[in-house]
Amino acid sequence: MLRLLKALAPGLSIALGILTTGNPAAARKHPTPLLPQETGFLNRTVELHGAHYRFQVYLPEDFRRDDHKQWPIILFLHGRGERGAEGMWQTQIGLPPQVRDHPERWPFIIVMPQCTYPNFWTDPDMLKMAMAALDQETAEFHADPARTYLTGLSMGGYGAWELAKNESRRWAAIAIMSGGPFWSYAPERWQLAATLPGEYARIVGRTPVWLFHGSEDDVVPMRESDLMFNAIKANNGHVRLWVYQGLHHDSWARGYNEPELPHWLLGHRLGAVPEPQPFAERLVLPLHPIPVKLPQATLDAIAGEYHDPAGHIAATLFRQGDQLYEKDPHGEVTEVEAESANSFFYPNGGVWTRLIVERDSDGHVTGLVFRDDRHEEHWERKRPVIARKDTPHQNGQAIP
Repeated sequence: MLRLLKALAPGLSIALGILTTGNPAAARKHPTPLLPQETGFLNRTVELHGAHYRFQVYLPEDFRRDDHKQWPIILFLHGRGERGAEGMWQTQIGLPPQVRDHPERWPFIIVMPQCTYPNFWTDPDMLKMAMAALDQETAEFHADPARTYLTGLSMGGYGAWELAKNESRRWAAIAIMSGGPFWSYAPERWQLAATLPGEYARIVGRTPVWLFHGSEDDVVPMRESDLMFNAIKANNGHVRLWVYQGLHHDSWARGYNEPELPHWLLGHRLGAVPEPQPFAERLVLPLHPIPVKLPQATLDAIAGEYHDPAGHIAATLFRQGDQLYEKDPHGEVTEVEAESANSFFYPNGGVWTRLIVERDSDGHVTGLVFRDDRHEEHWERKRPVIARKDTPHQNGQAIP
């Protein structure tokens, strides 16, 4: 009997499967599980004139295909060094790393096409490919046409200016880092310096434009952004120019890290009432604050050994003359400057990094907070331990 059941088992399984498949009630009891929603950086391809191009799209974690919510969308054009055909190098520089560091700041679909080598973004076919990728992702991920934004850096800044001119009715706002209309690989365009910026400005009209540039940029001269700022201002446009004093070509390292930028983009949409008004702002921003000189006694009160929550040495602060220094656990010494009595920065380090002094109710230093643009760490000050042989005694008893 047992052998008979074993022999019949496969047939019974098939029969039960057929019965279950044909039974709607049974099917409802065992619904097909839904696949997890894919978000983050996704591999994509777009076809243009028979050629296939790899690129990336970013979907925020909250994106859902089935809710039909219209998301704002950004077209990002990378720089000269990220050209290729593998479809991923363009995610290493500029906006994509900032999205990885601060996804909460960037609730956008972001389309990141890749310019093939040895082409440039200003080549007509490359611009068509970028727009084809944007159109494809806009349709598939139901992006909001009224909140479509354009940004680019360096060579991508050149390309962004071309798309700002060629597709002027497409963009709700534009942000360009270290770009301009005078391409480094076409120096003859400088012969049109008296007229070319004005042509772009007239076409862009009052579309809000935010420009970022390093004052010491020797790759794309800052004059390019200055000329565009002046032309848009003269045309009663809406323009901002932030110049980072002392910074070279990589203005995008700071520009895309400005917390205000994504809010500014979202503050503009096509067809808004009232429309953007004439506006011009040019700011020169220092890389670091102006240092404040503190008394030696104040520096001595902060000097000491600081430990992380696991008890490991995080840093040792010490004074030499009027200057405070930090020694890390590996012995590397770094200069530290004060911007106030309770806040210090690294003049040769990151512009966002700070050491914040923590004090108790009596004003004694209890610890430091190491804070950069991504996270913070709490370091506790280690109290000096008095050796037993140095412990004061009174009447033969140690004083507690």
